[in-house]
Amino acid sequence: MRTTYESATVRLYHLDAGPEGGAAQTLFYGPLSEAMQIAAQQPEDVQDGLFIATDNDVVAYLDLFEG
Repeated sequence: MRTTYESATVRLYHLDAGPEGGAAQTLFYGPLSEAMQIAAQQPEDVQDGLFIATDNDVVAYLDLFEG
């Protein structure tokens, strides 16, 4: 994800692995800091399908912690 800031507006969504490619369900739209808190509260199996979209990038939630 490109450089951003805690108050940047993002979309937190879950992409399920359905048989026809899955569906995206928006969980939150608002500040990155709040999106991260909401994502952290989700069960592990849900976290596997979480993505955060900024105005110019999309990153898998769990990829933010790899390194």
